[in-house]
Order: sequence, then C-alpha cells, then structure tokens
Amino acid sequence: MRLLHSLARTHASFDDPNLVSHVGLVPVMAVAQRAGLADLVAEYVRPGGPCGVDAHLKVPCLVAGMAAGADSIDDMGLLWHGAMTGLFGGVRAPSTLGSHLRSYTWGNVSQLEKAGREFLIALTGQAPVLPGAGTLAFIDIDSMQERVKGGEGTRSKEPGSGTPRSRGNRCWSGG
Repeated sequence: MRLLHSLARTHASFDDPNLVSHVGLVPVMAVAQRAGLADLVAEYVRPGGPCGVDAHLKVPCLVAGMAAGADSIDDMGLLWHGAMTGLFGGVRAPSTLGSHLRSYTWGNVSQLEKAGREFLIALTGQAPVLPGAGTLAFIDIDSMQERVKGGEGTRSKEPGSGTPRSRGNRCWSGG
C-alpha cells in the first residue's frame, strides 16, 4: 500500500456534526459509571471554595479526558469536539476543570486517592479478569523455554541434547 499523493497535497476534513473522534470513551465511561466513580467522588472528595463544587461531575470529565489522551487542561477541549456532548452529559469546559483542580489542597488529593482506591475495588466487580475464580492467579509473562546445549554439567557433548530449562522467570509487579 502506498499514498497516491504527496503529504503536502493530502488533506482530511471532518465537518460532520455527528462525528465522534473518541468513541472508545463510551464503554470506558459506562464501566466507570457502573462502578460508581461519581458517587465515590461525591462521598470522599470535598474541595473548598466556589470552584470546588460539583467534584462528582468534574472528576469524571478529567478521567474521560485523560483516557482519551489529554495531558493538560488545554487538551480537555477534546471533550467538546464533534458529537461528544451528544454522547455525554455534564461535560465541563477546560477552564472550569482547571479552576476546579486549582482548588485542591493536599488533603483533597488524599481524599481523591481514597476515592480512587475504592473505585479500583469497585472496578474488579465490573470487569473481572478471571470470572468465577475464587483465588488469585499468578501469570509469568516473561519466562522463556529453551533447549539446553551440551556443556558444563552435562554428560553429552552433542549439540541439542539436554532437557528444556526455564530461563528468565521474573515477576512483574507493575511498579
């Protein structure tokens, strides 16, 4: 496959008002809603001042923006593009979200962490990794099986003789 035109002559235009650039947010935010993200934020997070109100509406907007790739307040404008406001209710402006975040104190960040921990617990009920399993499973994702060649500690000097031996068993802790 190859381009039929040079990049300088290529132009894409998306002017349909029903176009959604981040439609993958629909299942992500549906799971977040079922797991009670807004309710947990309402229960645990209490920022002060006039900009700290409605944290239960603003934090899910921030989560949606980050899930869509936003890494600054200016990038949160992606929640307003196309038909996003037709898919999601309560979308807040980037300036409102920035003012809300500036109202957080160190204690509010701890409250948000508490809500995040509770949300993670609630998510496990919404998206189980091993449905029906009552025990924790350990999966070693980077081990390797290879044939041991003849050499030190073996009686045979033939190449390719020996038994399979696991090498590189390490645990991934995610940290």
